[in-house]
Amino acid sequence: MRRYLLAAFVLIGVTALALAGCATSTPASGSTIVVEDVWARPSPMMAGNGAAYMVIRNTGGTNDALIGAASDVAETVELHETTMEGSMAGMHHVEAIPVPAGGSVTLEPGGYHVMLIGLKQELQAGQMITLTLTFEKAGQITVQAEVREE
Repeated sequence: MRRYLLAAFVLIGVTALALAGCATSTPASGSTIVVEDVWARPSPMMAGNGAAYMVIRNTGGTNDALIGAASDVAETVELHETTMEGSMAGMHHVEAIPVPAGGSVTLEPGGYHVMLIGLKQELQAGQMITLTLTFEKAGQITVQAEVREE
């Protein structure tokens, strides 16, 4: 019987740790923005830059937009979009990423992303970094991003 109880406690602990790694934000009081599956790519110091990705859901009835981001791991943080022009991929800064009412936007490789410019430290798999996202209407939401391979 003790073995079963011990196994149950271990299973509960492992499940809790796995769920904590999902990096989902809890909306601030009155906020309709939920940020899920927040992650960043590993990046050595010599790379100088990194990127973070996530899913942003707007559970409300009013459009919102991600208009900025900050992190203590980078000198500058910008919102970027990767686009294709012919056979060439290009990346450019965007002022805002729309988050439609009742909808969502996915920040992913090859699309919208949060660009971490001038890394202050190497981003290593398994590490957690803090991002503060600024929304036009919802204000600031702080999330934890797990550094992991794609």
